Amino acid sequence: MAVPPLRPPRFDVVVALAGLAGGLLLWGFGLGVRPGDDPTVLFDGRWPLLVPLLVVAGCELLRRTAPRTALAVGTLALAADVVTRGSVATIVMYTDLVYAAVVYGTAATARRLPWITGVLTIAATLVPYAVWRVPEALLLGLIAGAVTFTPASTGLIVRNHRDAAEAARLRAEQTALLAEMDRVQAVTAERARMARELHDMVANHLSAIAIHSTAALSLDDPATSREALGVIRENSVQGLAEMRRLIGILRDGEDDREPAATPTLDGLGALVEGARANGLDVVLDAAYGDVPAPVGLAAYRIVQESLTNALKHAAPGKVTVCLSRPADALDIRVTSPHGGRDTPRAPGSGAGLVGMRERTALLDGTFEAGPRGTLWVVRATLPITDITRGDT
Repeated sequence: MAVPPLRPPRFDVVVALAGLAGGLLLWGFGLGVRPGDDPTVLFDGRWPLLVPLLVVAGCELLRRTAPRTALAVGTLALAADVVTRGSVATIVMYTDLVYAAVVYGTAATARRLPWITGVLTIAATLVPYAVWRVPEALLLGLIAGAVTFTPASTGLIVRNHRDAAEAARLRAEQTALLAEMDRVQAVTAERARMARELHDMVANHLSAIAIHSTAALSLDDPATSREALGVIRENSVQGLAEMRRLIGILRDGEDDREPAATPTLDGLGALVEGARANGLDVVLDAAYGDVPAPVGLAAYRIVQESLTNALKHAAPGKVTVCLSRPADALDIRVTSPHGGRDTPRAPGSGAGLVGMRERTALLDGTFEAGPRGTLWVVRATLPITDITRGDT
């Protein structure tokens, strides 16, 4: 239930003033509910009925801020109105107090008040009839039901519809929030995927370009400079082709498949040859058989990034690339000489290790990289069976 306002809302003030004005208008014309000689009228005259009218009108100001208090005081005022000539305006405003107590009161009040008014209506119908044994006595039950049970039942219906509408609104907001979270996660995952692709495709070529351009600038040897420029051109062309392929992925907009030019393990030979052309002493030992496309792409990218890191950071020496398939997994191991170099041949950001670890995690595999004695070892194990997430 919402917290009641501290001050009467403007609508409640209007209701109170309208009820009071209507009651005063009826009082001015001398119109009452009962004649002065009615046996129930204990306080005859026009002035006594103004007291219940004013009290009930004041209770209307509390119909939303303190509905139970307004109903309790209004019930006493209605009882006082019964012993006067009575006013229709007092009775009408009291029915609104019953309605407001159910709609704006506590949940317990909303549950109990219709039952209480229903029992009172039944009692007001049966008891007078049992005492007087005249059909007219049944009208008292009809009046009691119209004044108490009907507004309470109406208030319960309105409250139930309001609560259902509020629950539906909250569910809609939660659904929208979950949808937004899913969208953000999907966008984040796709951005991470594109970042891995961009890094893996371009870093190798740019690293080779940086290293060979540095060599060309530092050595005053036309033959060496020409050879370095040839390597730079070759890596530039390959890097441009890879960039075009990535742009094709972005423009294609289909996330459920990779373009036909996606690298596979069959391209490891060419990858190793390119690394040798860039100056690495690479030995390839691959025995893997048939593997699913996601595993093949992840393995290719891990080897590619490992060779790129070796080109930038490794000390002179042999780099080994081993692929094997024990049981239902593909094991990747890349080792390169570690130590003996003060600074890397090309700057690094650590994004390559992050990308390799992410690719392995997407396939529920294991990954580790770090120094072991005089070697830097990259080790990844990619499961081949029960692959449920193939977006690498």
